[in-house]
Amino acid sequence: MQYKDDNELKQPANGEFYAELYQQYAPVLFAYVYQRIYSREDAEDIVLNVFLSVLQNRQFPTFEQQKQAAWLWTITRNKMVDHFRHTTRCPQISLDWLTEPLYADNEYSPEQISIAREEYTQLASLVRRLPEQQQEVLRLRFGHGLNSNEIGLVFEKSGSAVRVLLSRTLRLLRGLYKNEAEGDQQ
Repeated sequence: MQYKDDNELKQPANGEFYAELYQQYAPVLFAYVYQRIYSREDAEDIVLNVFLSVLQNRQFPTFEQQKQAAWLWTITRNKMVDHFRHTTRCPQISLDWLTEPLYADNEYSPEQISIAREEYTQLASLVRRLPEQQQEVLRLRFGHGLNSNEIGLVFEKSGSAVRVLLSRTLRLLRGLYKNEAEGDQQ
């Protein structure tokens, strides 16, 4: 730790604050990182480094809750960028999160499972064709449930700019989907 006074972290109030913060954000940050990095260990390391950064930032507990969340998401994103810079591996999106819901309900017939799998594969393929920033906005909005203002804090943009970007992204995705459907019919 970079603290001169380690007693500050040993106080019950700070310990409880950091424990609650970790319990609240670690699972969603880990899921976000793990979707982009196939290595569970690397994803865990990145999340750990995010919370080490929190512990090293003395002002973090004084931030408003919304600023704390934005700071965590921004640091997580930056740590992932650092990870990609230091490895030769190409960034990839794990498709495991797309196939997991298929097996949640055992009432699906094999035909329904096959159709749904094809649709998820097609959607994932179309999402991968979008520019990286648009993929990121979709992940944060629909994968992690962040609203436009929260995403705006991560991207350092206004909430209205994020809403416009999200709208254009969905319109582009619909266009890609429609073009592919028309191509299949011919």
